[in-house]
Amino acid sequence: MTTNPLRLLPSIKKIQDSPDFQRWLSVYGIDERYLTEIAKRIVSEARRDLRENAWDAAEDRLFTHIMERFNDRVRRLLNPPYKTVINGTGVVLHTNLGRARLSRHAMEAVEAVAENYSDLEFDLETGERGSRYKRVEELLTLLTGAEAAFVVNNNAAAVFLVLKALSYGREVIVSRGELVEIGGSFRVSSIMEESGAKLVEVGTTNKTHEADYLRAIGPDTAMILKVHRSNFSMHGFTSDVPRMKLAEISGEHGLIFYEDLGSGAFYDFKAAAIGDEPVITDILKEGVDIVSASGDKLFGGPQAGIILGRKALIDRLRQHQLARALRVDKMTLAALTATLQQYLFAKATADLIPTVRDITAAAETIRPRAEKLAKQLNAVDGLDVRPVETTARVGGGTMPDVELSSWGVAVGHAELSATQLARRLRKTDPAVIGRIERDALILDCRTITAEEVELVVEAFQSLV
Repeated sequence: MTTNPLRLLPSIKKIQDSPDFQRWLSVYGIDERYLTEIAKRIVSEARRDLRENAWDAAEDRLFTHIMERFNDRVRRLLNPPYKTVINGTGVVLHTNLGRARLSRHAMEAVEAVAENYSDLEFDLETGERGSRYKRVEELLTLLTGAEAAFVVNNNAAAVFLVLKALSYGREVIVSRGELVEIGGSFRVSSIMEESGAKLVEVGTTNKTHEADYLRAIGPDTAMILKVHRSNFSMHGFTSDVPRMKLAEISGEHGLIFYEDLGSGAFYDFKAAAIGDEPVITDILKEGVDIVSASGDKLFGGPQAGIILGRKALIDRLRQHQLARALRVDKMTLAALTATLQQYLFAKATADLIPTVRDITAAAETIRPRAEKLAKQLNAVDGLDVRPVETTARVGGGTMPDVELSSWGVAVGHAELSATQLARRLRKTDPAVIGRIERDALILDCRTITAEEVELVVEAFQSLV
């Protein structure tokens, strides 16, 4: 060890002269300016680590470590932004894994609009500027019966815009039992505060009555907000006011009745005996003035905030200055429109939209896929695999009480624990993500497609 290990740090010139640097420069054609900047950052990080005694300061090993970091950093910057993952968790709308899987039709629509110029805001008939929302609004109103529709970049943005545009500086009444917290510690009450609306809480956590709303209405009241409990449930000594009664109260007092669904279903999952999620069409029929929902949850499309309701209110949202700040891009609109188109085909919807397909699939249709996967994996050295009945989930903060009967495989390894096996599979390409139960790695085939079975087998083979 030298007295001052910092003196062993290589010069930037030494890194520039290295074979690795020259290869990135000449073979791959990366601009020397950026390679040099990466080298400077790596050396700076090494200096910090040496000061913290995090590295062995032997000169030969130090340079080797630095070049390994340099190469890893360049490769990482050149890799695709996100790694493809095979979801074997059984959670259909897995927030950490990107939620809704888009249909092939939606993907083709995104590719077409991304690769080419389009008539996004151009009217081909008149040759003048058009609206980017025209097609999507026409489909949304047709499918739901709403007078008008608008789309922003996610449902939290939808809530913010509705409150800001329709109740700024005025009171909004909300049941205490509906002041929910959504993902990432964002709370409805906080969003309301940021919007400039004044929160008026009524009732208790478990019980809110009609009289609570009536007592809270005053000259400053603009809105009654109902927040659908899509990501949690309450049981036992509970009660709340039915939607139709809230619509009646709002109408009698000249208030706006707004319901935030959080998720929002266009497909009737109740008809398939799955959960008790209300269908947006039915909600609008019960007298709600305006409703918002997510595009990438039960709807099965891209991330977006879908707003539906009375035309006069939607027009106010559309004309608000925030509308442009929250607007969606052409690729989101393409995917959203393509997904909406598939809802036009009634009975085919469950097959055309991956989210609906994976939630509604009967367990007996999944079992053959699990048995096939188990058979192929058992041919891989060191594995002990058997088909197992499992319980899958909807996920994405929706239908919290719903359990989906499913089939998957339990994987054991001769030398690796379930945790070690899971860690190795996260590094394959594509990565394979499962869950660990009773010291076994479980891969739930509800969220593994028939086309992905071979990829799972290849991932395990690469571990041998």
